[in-house]
Parts: sequence; C-alpha cells; structure tokens
Amino acid sequence: MARPKWLATLTQHSEKPPAMLKFRSSDGFIIGTVALAVFTDMFLYGVIVPVIPFALQSRSHIEQDRVQYWVSVLIAIYGASLLAFSPVCGWLADRGSSRRSPLLLGLLALLGSTVLLQVGNSTGILIAGRVLQGASAAVVWVIGLALLADTVPQENLAQAMGYVSLGMSLGILIAPLLGGVVFDNAGYDAVFGMAYGLIGLDIMLRLLLVEKKVAARWDPVAEVQAQEAADSPSSRAVPAATEQIDSEKGLTSGGLGASDPPTSTALRSRRRDRLPPVLALLYSRRLLAALFCALIQAALLTSFDSVLTIHSANLFGWTATGAALLFLPIVIPSFLAPAFGWFSDKYGGRYPVTLGFLGACPPLVCLRFVDENTMNDKVILCALLALTGLFLALTFPPIMAEISGVVETKEKNMLASGRAGFGPGGAYAQAYGLFNMAFAGGCMVGPLMAGFIVEDKGWSAMALVLGILSAITSIPACLWLGGWLFKKTHNDGDGGSTGLLDFGRETPHASPVSLPLPSKAPSPASIAMTFTTAVVSSKGNASRQAQALRKRLAPKL
Repeated sequence: MARPKWLATLTQHSEKPPAMLKFRSSDGFIIGTVALAVFTDMFLYGVIVPVIPFALQSRSHIEQDRVQYWVSVLIAIYGASLLAFSPVCGWLADRGSSRRSPLLLGLLALLGSTVLLQVGNSTGILIAGRVLQGASAAVVWVIGLALLADTVPQENLAQAMGYVSLGMSLGILIAPLLGGVVFDNAGYDAVFGMAYGLIGLDIMLRLLLVEKKVAARWDPVAEVQAQEAADSPSSRAVPAATEQIDSEKGLTSGGLGASDPPTSTALRSRRRDRLPPVLALLYSRRLLAALFCALIQAALLTSFDSVLTIHSANLFGWTATGAALLFLPIVIPSFLAPAFGWFSDKYGGRYPVTLGFLGACPPLVCLRFVDENTMNDKVILCALLALTGLFLALTFPPIMAEISGVVETKEKNMLASGRAGFGPGGAYAQAYGLFNMAFAGGCMVGPLMAGFIVEDKGWSAMALVLGILSAITSIPACLWLGGWLFKKTHNDGDGGSTGLLDFGRETPHASPVSLPLPSKAPSPASIAMTFTTAVVSSKGNASRQAQALRKRLAPKL
C-alpha cells in the first residue's frame, strides 16, 4: 500500500524531491535547527529556576529551610541524567543511518518531562521530570552536534558552534528571566504554556530538516557534497587487509621497513585501535583538556542557578521577577558567540579559551564584595555578572569545535599510518557524547557545589572558590588545546609527538626511512591505499620501497 503523499514527504521516502530541498538541506537551516533545539532544551531547563523555590513550598509543601537543598538537587539531577544517557546516545548515533530520527524521538522525551514538571505536586514526580529532561538533552546535544560536524567543514565549525553556543546561552539565561516574569504575573501553568509553544516550533523545524546524505538522492549538487563527505576520514575506513599486510611486512607508523620490528609506540597505537572509539579517544590529552574545560564552564554557568535567585531575594528582598532580571547581564555577551567562533576558526582556540577562563577569575572573586542592600552593590553585581558572561562566552565555541578537531586529526593520522580509522560511522557522535558527559558533570557539580558552599560557608566563600576554579582551568587550556603548547611536531590529537605523517609538514620518524612530504597532501584514504599497494608490490629493501611510494604519490600532488 502506497504511503500518503504528506507522510512520504515527512518521512523523506518520496520518489520526488521534497519542497524547498536546497533550503532545508542547507548549512544555514541545519545550523539554525540545531541551535533552536539546544535553545529549547536549555530554555526548558532554566525556565523553572526562579519558579521552583516558590513552587516547592506551595505545591510540594517543602519547609523553608529545605528549599535550597531541593533546588540544588533538582538542578543536579538534570546533569546526572544527561551524564548517564550521553554515552549511550553517542554509541547508538554512530551506528545509525540517520541523525534526524533520534532528534525527533528526543522531542517526545522533552514533551513528557514538561508535562510531569507541570502537573507534579511531589518531589518524586519532579525528579522523574528532570530525569526525562536530561535524557532529551543527551539526544539533542550528542546527535545535534554530531550532525553539525557532519555538515559543516572543520575550518568553519567553530563559527557554527558559536550559533549553538548562542542558543545555549540564550536558553539557559533568558529562561529564568521570562520564567520569573510570567510566574509573577500569570501563574505556574502559564510558564509551561511558553514551553509547549517552543516545543511545537522545534517539532516543525526538525520535521523539515533534510540531512545532506538524504538530499543527495534528489539533488546532484548535494550528491557531490555527500561523496566528498564519504571520502573524508570521519566516514571512510582503510580496508581491513591493511592491518594484516602491515603485520606481515613489518610496516610501522614511522616508515616502511620490510623487516623492521614495530616500535613500542606503534604497538601501543595498534592496541588502542582495537578499543571502541569512545575509549580510544580518551587517550588524547588534548581531548581530556577540552572535556575538563567544558566541565568547568558548565559548572560556572549553572552554579548561579542554585544561588543567585535566593541570594538576591535574601539580600535585596527581590521577588522572582527581580531575581530573574539578574540573569540578563550574563546573557547579553552571548550574542557575540558567533564572532568569537569566527575568531577561533581564524586564529585557533587555545588563546580565546585561556583568556576567557583567566579573565573570568577577577569578576567571580569580586562577587564576594556584594554583601549590602545598596544601589552601589546592585550596580556592581550587574557589572560583575556581565563581565563573567563575556569571558565565559569567549570559551564555548572553540571548546565545542576542539572536540571535532581531535577526532579528525586522530583519524587522519590513523589512516596515514595504514591503520584502520573509526569505521564508516565515524566517531563524532561518541566524541560529543564525551563532551556532553563533561558538560553534564558540570551541570551536576556546579549547582551542588555552589549551593552547599553558600549554605555552609556563605556567599563570599562561594565567589572565591568559583574564581580560583576558573583561573586554574586556564592552565590546561593553554597547554593542550590545539595540541601540546611546546611541541612543534605533529601530534595524534593528544599533544604529544607520534611520528605519524603530518599533512603539509615534515615529522621525525622512528624508522630509518624518512620521506619528504608534499606541500599539498592527497586524501587520507588515497595515502592509506598507497601504503598498502607499496607494501604488496615492493619486495626489496626499505630504500626501494620509499622510491616506489614517492612515485605513487607524485601524480596525486
């Protein structure tokens, strides 16, 4: 039985191309859809921040002295759920054929969580709602960012991530503002009316989205782009015979020696290749530094969610609306995130991230001096929050782009040395699953840490701890983002020299044979096949193998 025309169009199984195919599969539309998905997720996360302290007392009948505890717990549960579901989503996404379908399924979890949070009149129902919300966020962040990595070239990825960062910042920081205003003027249910409207818009855009590889079925231009993507390291693996030939001929990552024993570095690399990509990536110090930066950045942002509303209410006597307005100075600098992403694409992410964390330290520490109910203290508080938001906005786009950069660099080096890559599905989703886990860890640790420090030691101690933590984070950012700071040789995505081929540079090798590299490198897949052919066809010594390899590489330059 034939599908109805409208259903075939929505499921993208129609023989005829969908309406507005080029627009719906364009980079701009895909970036906008992912940015809105992130905005929706963070908006629903943050819209109850100024509301939940009052709702816990009036709806769940929590005592006044336990409100701070339950606010911190409910915010942290979201992070715990995000942490638990992220690796699962990443593993499944790299083995699936579509990014769009799981994004739609994530919306069902988001809708269910919103209903539970609206009707919940006990802490148990509220906890269940936050767990579902975290699961939905895992889908959005992992698969949405992997979709961007599939779609946008690496040299423009940080700018694209800037728009995602803008969506995240706007969601997490505007949501408390609107939540407080609507709650004060229209009540609890009206807050969730905004949420349902936003979910409806998100559903429409996700249904309209057409992935590049799907658009290739109808659009010749998209077909060419999809073929280019298929030739990239993220979606193409070296044939399995390569490893077998390597082991038979004694090929190492450093050169082509027919009888050279494999070095300890090569043996370690081969052992890592047998691991699942998500575990192999964790050997990269460069990736670990990016994940640590993501964790601290999330912790610094979300720490305000559990303490700022209550502190301003206690110090200034403000209502939910007044407390929510304090988030506005933090959100305004996030409009510069795309510009920060462009800067990172052009000059690298190491120094923007380092400057961001180092620059956020003074305003965070100075928050401890806001301790009196005066106009001067109110102005100082807003100025300090604005500076904090500016410096943290500087860090997010390059951190997200760094995750993709590590995956691409590692797979290029694996293919260039004749080792198998990450497989047809690549490892972008699993890498962003790790990023999501780090970010979720920050969302979980930040509110709990800030809430418990304020409860035990006071507001001043919390400000000092956050400032010191931000300054410390600038150290690994400076040392490892983009590769080890003091190494000029190429690295395998971990900041250390690997002795692998570096595209466009000369790298020292462990083998006696050292090949001069071309100024313009062929594709990683063609290099891998050239290695394999050279090993099979060459029966002589290492010098004859090197000569044969040069002849094979020459026509490709």
